[in-house]
Amino acid sequence: MQASAQWIAEAVSGRLVGNDVPVTGPVVTDSREAQAGSLYVARRGESADGHAFVSGAVERGAVAVIVEHEVDEAVAQIVVEDSTEALGALARAHVEKLRSGGDLDVIAMTGSVGKTTTKDLLLQIMSEDGPTVAPKLSFNNEVGLPLTVLLADETTRHLVLEMGASGPGHITYLTDIVAPDVAIELCVGHAHVGGFGGFEGVAAAKAELIKGTRPGGPVILNTDDPNVEAMAPLATGRVIRFSASGNERADIVARDVRLDRADRASFTLVTPEGEAPIELKIVGRHHVANALAAAAGALTLGVDLETVAAVLSRARALSPHRMDVHELMSVDGTELTLIDDSYNANLDSMRAGIAALASIGRDSQRIAVLGEMLELGEESQSLHRQVGALIADAGVDTLIGLGADAHYYLEGAPEVPNRVLAADPQDGARLALSHAEDGAVVLVKGSFGSQSWQVADILREKGTTR
Repeated sequence: MQASAQWIAEAVSGRLVGNDVPVTGPVVTDSREAQAGSLYVARRGESADGHAFVSGAVERGAVAVIVEHEVDEAVAQIVVEDSTEALGALARAHVEKLRSGGDLDVIAMTGSVGKTTTKDLLLQIMSEDGPTVAPKLSFNNEVGLPLTVLLADETTRHLVLEMGASGPGHITYLTDIVAPDVAIELCVGHAHVGGFGGFEGVAAAKAELIKGTRPGGPVILNTDDPNVEAMAPLATGRVIRFSASGNERADIVARDVRLDRADRASFTLVTPEGEAPIELKIVGRHHVANALAAAAGALTLGVDLETVAAVLSRARALSPHRMDVHELMSVDGTELTLIDDSYNANLDSMRAGIAALASIGRDSQRIAVLGEMLELGEESQSLHRQVGALIADAGVDTLIGLGADAHYYLEGAPEVPNRVLAADPQDGARLALSHAEDGAVVLVKGSFGSQSWQVADILREKGTTR
């Protein structure tokens, strides 16, 4: 970021204490990431107070800090009432400045599943058209989104954003920071359902993206999801529909979808601009919808069909623990295929992961290590049992549960021959290997807080990639 401390103070309605220094480095909320010229934002978190780490940020090169009270440190201090809200205000002022002086466009997406993969695909496509900024990992909340916005500069042509929510009003808060020029609605599912008061609350919260789009801005809808299709009347601009099922109402369609033995999809991309063959490198039939969403976004922003098709056919998942497939040798003497989809989980993404396990492991022993799904509220027991039933229907040989509510998986899958609870990630990896035969396919999936990703890491570290 390039700005003076005084400009930043005015942008966030703060009070500058100390010298008006130039900020020339990145804006950070982690003192360990500070570097020469940085602005450090000291936030109060659940487990730590960022004000305690101001000195560390200064030692690493921070020249200014946003704080909620003055600190005993020789550095320019911008004093505000709430550091997190100040971070959002700074991002708002920054993107307004960029928009006023250049050709920046902003495309944002939301959905219960698929946001990060769609973002990764869209980033790779739009980078062919011009300098593009997109979030690291899943930086899609009141902290991650502003930090992403603040990475853009005068050279940035495209800003690709995820907007996540764990309760009502969260997406509205994000669109108030930066209203997108183009919005993408992927799906309405059961992610974080406990924080919304039910499924209807999830749908209403996702619709906040449409309401927060700039007036007249195009809206891209997954017409295969009736809850997304129902958002169409909220759009003030053109509505573009996509469909992985071949819905005739859609503008952008996948036709003749085929899966190879590794569960990678090929299809014909049908658009108003013409048709093109696509051969995805990422694993899972559910990524067809994500690819269509990315294609729709890119085409809407003026990228030609040839470029869209070429990039989609070579694109890879940039974020870890998302349907990463590893063929591993010598994992405690066993060869196995690891499907690592352990970054997060809800009913919809569990269904996709289990489908991939059934497809890739169609002729092999199938093992599922499932961390619990979090933030489901009163529906937790029921949804875990539903996943257990899906595991049984997929012909899984061994089901290993991890986490407080994971025993409901086992209750929902009485037909599975081997069902066991793991005490911790290390035990989960041990149990998977104790049941695995040569050639086994192991799915590891769960919410991030369940630590299931540690199981995947342990298995991967134990073996070597074929």
